[in-house]
Amino acid sequence: MTPFSYARAGDSAEALRLGAVEDAAYLGGGTNLVDLMRETVATPTTVVDVTGFADTIVETDGGGLLIGAAVRNTALAEHRTVRTRYPMLSRAILAGASAQIRNMATVGGNLLQRTRCAYFYDTDGSLCNKRSPGSGCDARGGFNRIHAILGASDACVATHPSDMCVALAALDATVHLQGNGGRRTLPFTELHRLPGDTPEFDTVLDHGELITAIELPAMPFAARSTYRKVRDRASYAFALISVAAALEIEGDRITDVRLAFGGVAHKPWRALKAETVLRGGPATEAAFRDAAIAEFADAKPLRDNGFKPELATRTLTAVLMELTGAPAGAAA
Repeated sequence: MTPFSYARAGDSAEALRLGAVEDAAYLGGGTNLVDLMRETVATPTTVVDVTGFADTIVETDGGGLLIGAAVRNTALAEHRTVRTRYPMLSRAILAGASAQIRNMATVGGNLLQRTRCAYFYDTDGSLCNKRSPGSGCDARGGFNRIHAILGASDACVATHPSDMCVALAALDATVHLQGNGGRRTLPFTELHRLPGDTPEFDTVLDHGELITAIELPAMPFAARSTYRKVRDRASYAFALISVAAALEIEGDRITDVRLAFGGVAHKPWRALKAETVLRGGPATEAAFRDAAIAEFADAKPLRDNGFKPELATRTLTAVLMELTGAPAGAAA
């Protein structure tokens, strides 16, 4: 681990001052940052502890929720309002890690965790444009079972690892930010970047900018929502495919829907094409499958992950059938 200085910020103003120096990093739970520092993937010269900041979950005037960036993942998953109004979010968090990690991890830190691509972590010999810009991408011709099939580039095929972020993308969340230039908000779906030619940048945050909160809008039909994660083993594995879905049905028609996928792209993937296909149409297995096919029409699988489009189609179909109340196993 590269030597660094440590400071615990008393408030956001102090955090921004400390975080403005070159190569500074904010420390939430540290469940990803510390690992990256141990592997010398991340080498901050200054680590600014922001765990003492807002860790409250409060209802907004509009009927949504404002979630402080320092809220622990366990507290968010167990919050009664989250479990009843936004069950997909609670289930996504519980699918994401062990209880010990959830007890440490913070909401803000979860948003900023980095890819689990093995080549990104291998500092001893693997080429990785995300870790060392311009060096190459060994994942493209290497073992790429978990890698991206949407939105990738010649420079990077890594996937975003977070489960919680997939649910937040589906829920139309807003990110509250504070920087030395003031405060701003950002739609959650605009926070993370696709790799393009600069995969070393995961988000659109300015240097030193601090995530202060996540806001969920009032979305009554999100009470009928869920999250499903498909992985190689039941624990300590990242998603091959995951689906966050909320469905509103009147009669036999879909009046509204929110969908997002994990395990398919460099960022949580909001499935806008599939939503458009479904909205106003019938709530049938055939319609669900057609929507998934439309979403993955432009997928570009790699050598080892050609199964992902069909797996994503089957998973989305099964999840939406579950939300309609169809018997278990009605969709393969």
